[in-house]
Amino acid sequence: MAMLSNDWAAALDGEFHKEYYRQLYTFVREEYSRKVIYPPSEEIFSAFHFTPLHEVKVLLLGQDPYHNEHQAHGMSFSVPQDQKDIPPSLQNIYQELHEDLGCYVPNNGYLEKWAKQGVLLLNTVLTVRAHQANSHQGKGWEQFTDAVIQAVNAQDRPIVYLLWGRPAQSKIPMLTNPKHLILKAPHPSPLSAYRGFFGCRHFSQCNDFLKANGVEPIDWQIENICDAPE
Repeated sequence: MAMLSNDWAAALDGEFHKEYYRQLYTFVREEYSRKVIYPPSEEIFSAFHFTPLHEVKVLLLGQDPYHNEHQAHGMSFSVPQDQKDIPPSLQNIYQELHEDLGCYVPNNGYLEKWAKQGVLLLNTVLTVRAHQANSHQGKGWEQFTDAVIQAVNAQDRPIVYLLWGRPAQSKIPMLTNPKHLILKAPHPSPLSAYRGFFGCRHFSQCNDFLKANGVEPIDWQIENICDAPE
């Protein structure tokens, strides 16, 4: 597992020395040696590399990494740049972005642009066996990502939480900072998006809050990727 190199390293240093993390590390290393595990091991902590703690403006909380081939790459909801198939939940996120802010629907699901602007794309569990959803739940990742959420909660500046679905909203008791905004909606999955994700207007609400607090808003438009000429 690639180590953290920016300010997350200091913020989470205590976790790496705890017994649960030693057990988690051993479990994950064993899994990668024997099974097909996503994301690639060098990308487990991609979200932290792209979005240092001091730059976090928005925390977008997912659950499990995508468990099909060439999808998960360490950032919630995002897929690699050359992945042509946009997952259904992300398609619905794009649809809501179009309705809310007029963003066009791009031809890719690579969300690095969001991450580099301060959107922490965090899953509560950071690894998964191929084609076995939730297969790494209850192994220690939840305790680790709770520590991540607590580190964000401790930041003394305006931050927005986008919590979609009940698992994400179960973290609300941890979010005690009065300078922060919590936005809740059903998950954008096709199973639940019509129960209130569509029409939630979280992206404009997020930007309105950031601007009202003197923070540069997020440019949510993911641009099309042009195919290179043959």
